[in-house]
Amino acid sequence: MQALPRSHASLVLFSEAFVICAGSVLFRSDTAGRWQICVLHDRMGNVHVLPKGRKDCGESTDEAAVRETYEETGYPCKLLPTRMTTRAPLPHANMLDEPRVVDDAREPFAITLRDLKEKGTKIIWWYLTIISGEREAGTQTDSEDFRPEFFEASDAIKRLTFQDDKDVAQRALTLVESHRTVGHTT
Repeated sequence: MQALPRSHASLVLFSEAFVICAGSVLFRSDTAGRWQICVLHDRMGNVHVLPKGRKDCGESTDEAAVRETYEETGYPCKLLPTRMTTRAPLPHANMLDEPRVVDDAREPFAITLRDLKEKGTKIIWWYLTIISGEREAGTQTDSEDFRPEFFEASDAIKRLTFQDDKDVAQRALTLVESHRTVGHTT
C-alpha cells in the first residue's frame, strides 16, 4: 500500500538527532510569603539560567526535571501541582484533543525546542517545582559550576540571561500566582 501524506506538516527526528532534557522553575516562599525563584549563576559561562539537564535512559521527563533541579541547585524538591490549561487527557478518559483546565496538574507547562545545528535538536520539558528540604552541598557533577540563588520572582526573571528562560519563568510565575496560594506545598 502506498503511504499517504499527512494533512499537517510533520518532522521525524531519529534518536541520534535529538536529546531529551528536562528542567524546572524552582519556587519557594520568603518570610513575607512572596514567591521566589531559584536562578543558577553558571560561573564558567557567566550567565544566569534555570536548572535543566539531560534525561537518563529509562527515566521519565518529570523524574529528570526533579533530579536535574536537585543536582544543579542542591535543593531537594518535588513537582508543584497547579491549575493549568493542558491538552493532556485525564487518566482513563477518551477525550477530544483540545485545551482544558486541569486542577492539581503535574504536567509539563512548556517545552523548548533548541536547534543545535549539526548536533541536532534539544527538547526541554519544563515543570513547576517547589523546595522540599534544606540545600545540600556536593550535588553538582564535576563539569558544573553553578551558584544557586533565590530572588523575588520578578527580580529572578529580570536576572535570567536568555529570553527563552525569561519566557519560561514568566509563564511559571503566572501559573503559580494565578492558581496557588503562596506557601502551599502539596
